[in-house]
Amino acid sequence: MSNAANAYEAMKASEGRDEGHGDWFEITQGQIDKFADVTHDHQFIHIDPERATPIFGGTIAHGFLSLSMLVHLTDSIDQELPPLEGVMMGLNYGFDKVRFLNPVNSGKRVRAHSVISKIELKGAAINSTRTVTVEIEGVEKPALVAEWIGRIAFDS
Repeated sequence: MSNAANAYEAMKASEGRDEGHGDWFEITQGQIDKFADVTHDHQFIHIDPERATPIFGGTIAHGFLSLSMLVHLTDSIDQELPPLEGVMMGLNYGFDKVRFLNPVNSGKRVRAHSVISKIELKGAAINSTRTVTVEIEGVEKPALVAEWIGRIAFDS
């Protein structure tokens, strides 16, 4: 049996497992301003507190800023992987679905909650899909929910 097939057998049982919550992380206006500069998205709701306050109670993070924080937000979640032989690399494969449900105001803290939703064998690789919910501290409705696919590539 190949390394990928062995890993698939070991990982398949983790489908549906709640990986728990990561650490809280504050989204600051400085981060929002830098993201606006890098992406050239200077819409007033992100960078102008005076104009944004009547609408959102202050400025809000870009949805894509919140999404781009997934690597950091999930890094503090204990991901229990079984020992895997022949791993060449892991990479971000993409998303099946992303929904921005609630804006994140500047100064709010967010954290990730992760559930392993699907494990798939793809030739000499495994796709692991995690449903990641970004929660906002003190707010019931989450900022976003994403079905995020990671790929582990194995030697043949």
